[in-house]
Amino acid sequence: MDSKIVGNTERRVNQVGLGTWQFSGEWGTVSEEKAMAIMKRAVERGVNFFDTADVYGAGRSETLIGKFLKKTSESIFVATKLGRLKGYPDNYSYELFRDCTEDSLKRLGVEALDLTQLHCIPPEYLKDGEVFDWLRELKKEGKIKNFGASVESMDEALMCLKQPDITSLQIIFNIYRQKPIDVLFDQAKEKNVALIVRLPLASGLLSGKFTKDTTFPEQDHRHFNRDGQQFNVGETFAGLEFEKGVEITAKLKSLVPENMSMAQFALRWVLDHDAVSVAIPGASKVEHVESNAAAGELPPLPHELHEKLRPFYDREVKEHIRGVY
Repeated sequence: MDSKIVGNTERRVNQVGLGTWQFSGEWGTVSEEKAMAIMKRAVERGVNFFDTADVYGAGRSETLIGKFLKKTSESIFVATKLGRLKGYPDNYSYELFRDCTEDSLKRLGVEALDLTQLHCIPPEYLKDGEVFDWLRELKKEGKIKNFGASVESMDEALMCLKQPDITSLQIIFNIYRQKPIDVLFDQAKEKNVALIVRLPLASGLLSGKFTKDTTFPEQDHRHFNRDGQQFNVGETFAGLEFEKGVEITAKLKSLVPENMSMAQFALRWVLDHDAVSVAIPGASKVEHVESNAAAGELPPLPHELHEKLRPFYDREVKEHIRGVY
């Protein structure tokens, strides 16, 4: 599996990481035993980047990762987030950031956080910039080693790039969300900012396993945020209306090479872009870890296939994306 240096740090991580939103209980129930098995297998397969957030299960995801870190001798880069569990949307302060950071430190059982990311906070705070000063102060205090931001739109990403010492940006990027290629990639590379890709499989749409009759558990965001009822409509199914997404995916299947699953094809496409530092597909089963890691070990997709996928996006997908992006 290829590896990349994380932005302006000296840490090198393999390109397939592990997203742990599933450990929150918001994607169905992942027991502690299953979560431990998922992390154990991930590390065995070379995964050394975990992404979490304090809001995932109100600390459950961080707590499970903290328990795992005590059991492993491997060096894991853990990226967490703040800004959604407390303070959202308009009650932020340095004191709140400090409290949230200390809570994450306790749950993860570490002395300093490898990476803290602003968690899709309102864009006016990103534009004003004071929140980044608070993160710089936490870095001076030794509570965090690096900071970045998880954003919903390319406009927000570009606001963040104005910060000279930002380490990373977490963005939605997949075959159904190709805008970052034109808007963000060159600037991020020029400024040596790591791009962490969430939702590389578009909330599972790009696994190719869904039909229009597919349903999800009530606690799964793909059920309660199916049409953006609870938060950013672009965060679930990459902004596509579910039934339309299933239709588009059926058309895409003809382009999948015979030697890989559709999910591996979609993840490999993301990794083929040199601006991407690490992708963080989630896993609610050990088998998902195996599939994702295997995608990281596959050779790049043929250039001719990449040439077909951009017009496919322009023709079939672009006009159907909802929400800011």
